[in-house]
Amino acid sequence: MLVAEFLEASAYKTPDKVCLVCDNKRFTYGEIETAANKLANALVAQNVRRGDRVGIYLTNSAELVIAIFGVLKAGATFLVINRTVKFGKLAYILTNCQAKAIITDAEAFESLSAQRDQVASLQVAIITNIPEGEDYALRYVILEQIMGDESDAAPDSRCIDMDLAALIYTSGSTGFPKGVMLTHLNMIAAANSITQYLENNCDDIILNVLPLSFDYGLYQVLMAFKIGGTLILEKSFSYPYPIIEKLISEKVTGFPIVPTIAAMITQLKNLERYNFEHLRYISNTAAHLPRAHIDKLRTIFPKAKIYCMYGLTECKRVSYLPPDKLDEKPDSVGKGMPNEDVYIVNEGGEDVAPGEIGELVVRGSNVMQGYWGMPEETARVLRRGRNPWEKVLYTGDLFKKDADAYLYFIGRKDDIIKSRGEKVSPLEIENVIHRMPGVAEVSITGVKHEIFGEAIKAIVVRDSDGAILTAEAIKDYCSKNLEDFMVPQIIEFQSLLLKTDSGKVRRGKPEKKFNNAKKNI
Repeated sequence: MLVAEFLEASAYKTPDKVCLVCDNKRFTYGEIETAANKLANALVAQNVRRGDRVGIYLTNSAELVIAIFGVLKAGATFLVINRTVKFGKLAYILTNCQAKAIITDAEAFESLSAQRDQVASLQVAIITNIPEGEDYALRYVILEQIMGDESDAAPDSRCIDMDLAALIYTSGSTGFPKGVMLTHLNMIAAANSITQYLENNCDDIILNVLPLSFDYGLYQVLMAFKIGGTLILEKSFSYPYPIIEKLISEKVTGFPIVPTIAAMITQLKNLERYNFEHLRYISNTAAHLPRAHIDKLRTIFPKAKIYCMYGLTECKRVSYLPPDKLDEKPDSVGKGMPNEDVYIVNEGGEDVAPGEIGELVVRGSNVMQGYWGMPEETARVLRRGRNPWEKVLYTGDLFKKDADAYLYFIGRKDDIIKSRGEKVSPLEIENVIHRMPGVAEVSITGVKHEIFGEAIKAIVVRDSDGAILTAEAIKDYCSKNLEDFMVPQIIEFQSLLLKTDSGKVRRGKPEKKFNNAKKNI
């Protein structure tokens, strides 16, 4: 099976069913299938072949969804690049994977063409609007013309499930983004497992506010189309109340969030006047969902099951906590999802005992093929497994398990703070501070210190009721609930935390700057 068959099978079964609601427009499976076929044929006509890479540089939109399936139907590999990415990073990504084509808007195309020498691999652009000028160094085709002129017959891609379906670029330890290589089999295995434990079905209506450049957002499209459901696609969660209204008006059953969104929701006023009777589940990943947020979400959405999950781009998803275990094990991220093995090892590669901290290892069909063009980085995380025929993923994340084998995230290896000769988990401190009234968000980092090695710094965002929250109160609370060496020495209040596009709080060194561009897009 191939990923494009998620769309094809649903279009064959229910061609007139609404599959996508975006920008106040409604699209059926039949319409998306037809449009994707037309785009695929246009790409083939522009010499895009099996295995070629095609960048998609658009905001969340119907065109982006069509582009994903159009590229797959052409037999190529797609990479969705966040539309807020500046030109330097965009050029690096396109050059790194030697992208042959890009699907974007007229404004971005004009800048790309003006700096053609920095994206030499590109041969053609598919653009959503007519550009203003006349002479461009990069060949282009207008998407609207494709929709009118091209054949709607599905092309023969001749792909097999071992071919690459997608590249998803994620931040690298070197400062440069790494292209995670995912085959059709990788993505299908992940989608199968996730929809199984979420109990998704064709009646589900999923509302997504996450960028499709983020794998969590991308999979909402794939999963919705796989089950024959409906996806409500929004640009972002920047304006919360219209999203809340849409949860009601569209009778949404599934709502994927990240902790940042949870923090925003829990601060909204007058939510008790809404009836969220159709919302069946809320899922969370990207970072740990604090217990205080879980309690508030359960009050706001009393009928929704809450799935606390853990994953990483290199394998999409690792684990989930069954909602009926939330009260018993609220700090756990559960156990490995269906069709996957997970285990924790010490530095010698031996299984750890319950309560002992080690590195989490993932074994399954969802594990990536490696990082594009980075063999050393790949070899560091993909290592020989316990069977001679397999490679497994060493996540770089520190975990422990309890006596029932439930998993507990401790932190990234690189995030662990070494203070006063002790190893300190930022997450453990964050969980304590989150329990304080008046705290909306918190991030713990280590800063160099002549005596301690690293001093512990807490960056705190007050909620709407937290005006009286003081540094002294936080230190006193931590002293009563944490060991002495874990109490932050530095408390800083900010209006917001610096985050990645996926909603994760940025820790440590900032991502490398790409300053080779003459103009930002």
